[in-house]
Amino acid sequence: MEFFDVVKNRGSYRGEFLPEAVRDEDLERILDAGIRAPSGYNLQTTSFIAVKDARLRAEIAGILSTPATRTAPVILVVLSAFDDSHEGLSFEMVDYGAATENIMLAITALGYAGVWMDGMVRLDGAREKLTALLSIPEGKTIRTIIPLGRPAKEVKQREKKPFAQRVQIL
Repeated sequence: MEFFDVVKNRGSYRGEFLPEAVRDEDLERILDAGIRAPSGYNLQTTSFIAVKDARLRAEIAGILSTPATRTAPVILVVLSAFDDSHEGLSFEMVDYGAATENIMLAITALGYAGVWMDGMVRLDGAREKLTALLSIPEGKTIRTIIPLGRPAKEVKQREKKPFAQRVQIL
């Protein structure tokens, strides 16, 4: 898919996934896209866990129960590490955001769908439960999960505000 078509077709898919595995080669390409995202001062504070194990995915779905988490053949967990070693500046949050967007675009380019579940991870102690379940080491924080797979329904990007309302060219 051509890059600008990927951008226009990327949507947050919260529905059920087809019972079809994500090919290992595709999963590696998706994760590689995350690794290649820009990183402040190249500190590379973002890392990833790809959960393919059915038991672990079911436990994640027990913590964050949605059609997407219950049916996704893969759930990506995006982690960040605080690092302020460059003049006291931390790029943890922007690094994680850039990496996650690269992943979302790669998912779309390969014909899969997914959803960036940052908000749910931050509610009702979900982050702490996921951290315990996945034995996340101290110093790393779960920022989001991304259930992904082949969508059972069409993926549509939600309406965006008009270009002129959001952009000013001087």
